[in-house]
Amino acid sequence: MAETTPSERAGRTGEEPGGPLIITEDERLLDDLLRLCAAAGALPEVAHGLPARKGDWETPPLVIVGDDCAPRLRGAGRRPGVILTGGDADDPELWRQAVALGAESVLALPDGERWLTDRIADAVEGVGPPALTVGVIGGRGGAGASTLAGALAVTAARTGRRTLLVDGDPLGGGLDVLLGGEKEKGLRWPAFAESRGRVACGALAESLPRLHSLRVLSWDRGSDVTIPPPAMRAVLAAARRRGGVVVVDLPRRVDEAVAEALAQVDMGLLIVPTELRAVAAAQRVASGVQKVLGDLRVVARGAPGRHGHGLPPDDIARLMELPLAGEVPWEAGLLADLARGVPPGAQVRGPLARFCAGFWRWVADCGSEGGGPGSAAPPGPGPGSGAGPAPGGGPRPGAGPSGGAVPWPVAGSLAPRAAVRKGGRS
Repeated sequence: MAETTPSERAGRTGEEPGGPLIITEDERLLDDLLRLCAAAGALPEVAHGLPARKGDWETPPLVIVGDDCAPRLRGAGRRPGVILTGGDADDPELWRQAVALGAESVLALPDGERWLTDRIADAVEGVGPPALTVGVIGGRGGAGASTLAGALAVTAARTGRRTLLVDGDPLGGGLDVLLGGEKEKGLRWPAFAESRGRVACGALAESLPRLHSLRVLSWDRGSDVTIPPPAMRAVLAAARRRGGVVVVDLPRRVDEAVAEALAQVDMGLLIVPTELRAVAAAQRVASGVQKVLGDLRVVARGAPGRHGHGLPPDDIARLMELPLAGEVPWEAGLLADLARGVPPGAQVRGPLARFCAGFWRWVADCGSEGGGPGSAAPPGPGPGSGAGPAPGGGPRPGAGPSGGAVPWPVAGSLAPRAAVRKGGRS
């Protein structure tokens, strides 16, 4: 049994989360592992064998074992989060040791340094399933993408979801303004312009303004209106690691930064007013977005005083050759509410809030059933809705007493992209 000691590189203050446990007598390997822990913002414990104190083997979020000490740990109980390191990851003896130890991964340094640094940081941050990330794009100018993005975020937060709203459109005027919080303290995009590599997800969230029970990353009133692609990649990756829901308001033009954002989006909602010119404009937007994002769906936005005029939502989806996520009817008084600082989606009985609530219920149903969107059927038309069956005999998207709050499931998967990505050697 070996005594467990904190790394001599730094001392604990009692406030940091528990760091990994390193078990090795190889000084060179130890130096490498301590360097990686420092890069991940973690303060490890170091031992030369199975820890002597009760709980020191089971408690750490991660255990990194050098192949020099692996034979001494054969009496240790099985636990998750054990990584075995050695000089040659293809050595059969190393793999035999890994099986005996119950290690989840085997890797060699320096080849596996980047993966191991991320794994250490994930363990220390307590990272769980990645956030479901929804991108909202306007089919044309003034379509209401920022309003829908804000309403989705406000509704998600109201239902208890951990929510982060990201303003990916530097020319949109600022989502903090939309939510009535432009004077709220917290960091804006320019503070993250130099971000590279890994950003701590907890620190990111705590640094942002908190508005209506959600965190908002928006723009300040300065002249800097660019997001470097590496910064977009690093910040959105951190937002996703935090879990819950991330809603991103995106511009119509796909540049390198927007492409980085779309690469981390699980589902895109393209909001299209119910008029022919809007459809023509939205087709051009969709062609650019679909080069990066596979799951793009149409949200039809009704116009004031439509009374049967304009294109039906399912016709818009057919012309766009995209699945229909539903219709948001025109909401009288919405513009006046926004002018008074009332956030979109705050009127829980309004068409916008009902659409968003229906969308998140559908997402929850898909997740609870362990399937994709096709695993949950939307509710059918309610009494007095006046909506008949859709072509093919199914329920009409957007039908029901709520006036268009029903998302339309199609084939595909809502599982967050990062959930199916693998890293390192295992």
